[in-house]
Amino acid sequence: MGKKYLVTGATGFVGSHLARRLVQNNDDVHVFTRPQSNKWRIGDIINSINDHQVDLTNGPETEKAISQIRPDVIYHCAAYGVCPGQHDVIRSGEVNTMGTINLVEALMKIGSYQCMINTGSSAEYGRKSKPITENDSFEPNTAYGATKAGAALFCEAMARAKDQPIINLKLMSPYGPYDELNRLVPAVIKKCLAGQDPELSTGIESRSFFFMDDLIDLYMIIPDSKWNPGEVVIAGPNEQYSVRDIATRIIRLTGANVQPLFSALPPREFDTDYWIADITKVNKLFGWTPRVDIDEGLRRTIEWYRTSEVCKQN
Repeated sequence: MGKKYLVTGATGFVGSHLARRLVQNNDDVHVFTRPQSNKWRIGDIINSINDHQVDLTNGPETEKAISQIRPDVIYHCAAYGVCPGQHDVIRSGEVNTMGTINLVEALMKIGSYQCMINTGSSAEYGRKSKPITENDSFEPNTAYGATKAGAALFCEAMARAKDQPIINLKLMSPYGPYDELNRLVPAVIKKCLAGQDPELSTGIESRSFFFMDDLIDLYMIIPDSKWNPGEVVIAGPNEQYSVRDIATRIIRLTGANVQPLFSALPPREFDTDYWIADITKVNKLFGWTPRVDIDEGLRRTIEWYRTSEVCKQN
């Protein structure tokens, strides 16, 4: 029989792309969702996946589901606090840290699985004045970053102490179809397509944006590659783009007759004008580097927003 793949957070941005790629690969796909989950991102594949209603913050419920499914590869993408408007600090701890602990504990009890990829974030590292590396210290400046760091440390500890096949994959800033509509790239695209001036921050804030298809390629490579339990890997491009640069590119690529309204939005406490990764390790371990350049990725994303009916409805 083929492998069983489990995706947590399958209704989210990254998780939905993972589930869709696995379905395209004709794999045996299982996902965890909650009764209140908005499934708009996976509506077109819902009949091709095994949907289990599981709340990771419930330990016994998680353990029961894992023992029944007995997955081979686990893509852990469930998270709280990454989307605009998610400010409940207690919920961040429950989902990001305790949810991960419950999942790892459940996997250790079944005793045999190929690997778990714990999806982390560059937010765990906080502001840096040089390219972020896997050996940098955690200096988070948000509840999201702090609780994700806690989850990552637990995964590392269990992987090393109990020889568990767990890897921490820390993401920079993926973008593409199905993103939250109030995040930078989709927000500017939507405004441009509507002929409205996009409201932005000062424009100097920067992020290491890379196209989602490249990230999913990496997720597909990891399970059958060689790496040590507790490995930490950062995924992203080795370059950064400012808000001004991204907005200017989107305006040019859409051909919109609009003007960006810089400083119309207030600054956020975690914004920075320097945010870039050192991707030496991920390239060495997996031969991976982003292939889709920024303009091509934005073109594909713009086209999806132009034509997607599910986008227009959400």
